[in-house]
Amino acid sequence: MPITINIPTPLRQFLSGKSIVTVDTATDVADVLDQLAALSSELRKHLLTDEGKVPGYVNVYVNEDSIRDRDGEKTPVADGDEISIVPSIAGGADSLNSEELARYSRHIIMPEVGKDGQQRLKDSSVLLVGAGGLGSPLALYLTAAGLGRIGIVEFDVVDRTNLQRQILYGESTVGKPKLESAAMRLSDLNPHVQVECIAQQLSSENALSIFSDYDVVADGTDNFPTRYLVNDACVLTGKPNVYGSIFRFEGQVSVFNHEGGPCYRCLYAEPPPPGLVPSCAEGGVFGVLPGIIGTIQANEVIKLLLGIGEVISGRYLLFDALGLSFRELRLKRNPDCSVCGENPTVTELVDYEQFCGLPAGGVADDPEEGVPEIDVHELNSRLDNGSETVLIDVREPFEYEISRIEQARLIPLAELSSRLPELSTADSYVIHCKSGARSAKAVELMRSNGFSDVVNLSGGINAWVEEIDQDQTSY
Repeated sequence: MPITINIPTPLRQFLSGKSIVTVDTATDVADVLDQLAALSSELRKHLLTDEGKVPGYVNVYVNEDSIRDRDGEKTPVADGDEISIVPSIAGGADSLNSEELARYSRHIIMPEVGKDGQQRLKDSSVLLVGAGGLGSPLALYLTAAGLGRIGIVEFDVVDRTNLQRQILYGESTVGKPKLESAAMRLSDLNPHVQVECIAQQLSSENALSIFSDYDVVADGTDNFPTRYLVNDACVLTGKPNVYGSIFRFEGQVSVFNHEGGPCYRCLYAEPPPPGLVPSCAEGGVFGVLPGIIGTIQANEVIKLLLGIGEVISGRYLLFDALGLSFRELRLKRNPDCSVCGENPTVTELVDYEQFCGLPAGGVADDPEEGVPEIDVHELNSRLDNGSETVLIDVREPFEYEISRIEQARLIPLAELSSRLPELSTADSYVIHCKSGARSAKAVELMRSNGFSDVVNLSGGINAWVEEIDQDQTSY
């Protein structure tokens, strides 16, 4: 078995963020440290004096025993031993090296930050939930600012439709895991920051353990179940929740659960019914909007960690990109809040998909349960066989220009109710939109008005493009 070396946080910057290093064979601690120091000349300065001794401000343990209580650097080691390096970090010890002092000089010369503030950032950690539109500027600016650790929870891959707004990625990363691409970009931006990749979906089972290891949580999610999960986990672990949300041309920002301030449930005690609020995938998002909102979130994270300025707790910032206007609303903590109130009823994480009215594994823009559906292969077979099925597209005209099924008749959902007299209740209908959410509403509307033979196209036009007509563009 190899010998394991636990690398403390202040020294991980010299080993590309590694927290554990192993060596195959060694005779004593001096041999272990020599092999470790050979990996980085900067690391050697922190581990060994010019005489090859462990300096007085560093302790080294073999398993549970300090080498100072044994034979010093000559303490023998064997296969399977665990070596722990414990440097002194008390009292604001200066761990900013000369390169970092130069890199962060524009921060350090500001009296509100200074050298101590920059050291505080380096000693801090933030968890980003999501590495999409909001997570991209958050990750870039927090990395550039010199935080010590940035954790990113993400399990998606880069899609070409992301590139309009998710500035962490580029054409060369399409199809690759977002975490892999993000880690490479952030490491190139600032190798002194430890990027921790958490390649899993946040859930009630793992949220508390993940959150507990970070100072601040930044919410970059895009669905209601995860948003309520993030809020509740922040309250239960005592972490500030730097919140941001975007839709089309509008954005919102606040800091929840900070020093007795309100949480997200104080603002929205319960989620809207499934499908009532369109997702960005359905309604779109102005490309620069996530950059504006995400950088405001990054601003609040840095202020929290430095302890400067007035954090936007107890306030709710509304931004309108078209009018270039900001509005601010006051928020108060709700003493009857089910999570942060005086007598909370939510004392552990729950099933958030069920709480938001979704089936297990559902998402906020899934079709309503009980709406009859067919898949794209069945529709394709009907069309090939000359079926008299009437196909209706309830998207907007600009969407119809991106991709279409030629046999479809375009009737936007907002016009459908007034145009029902144009349609015969005796015909057989298949309704589609982009992914199946709006068309599900159309099916329900038609069935409630006497159209008995009407079904929803599962997956919408994007499923058609992916599985039937790859020459067209999904969006």
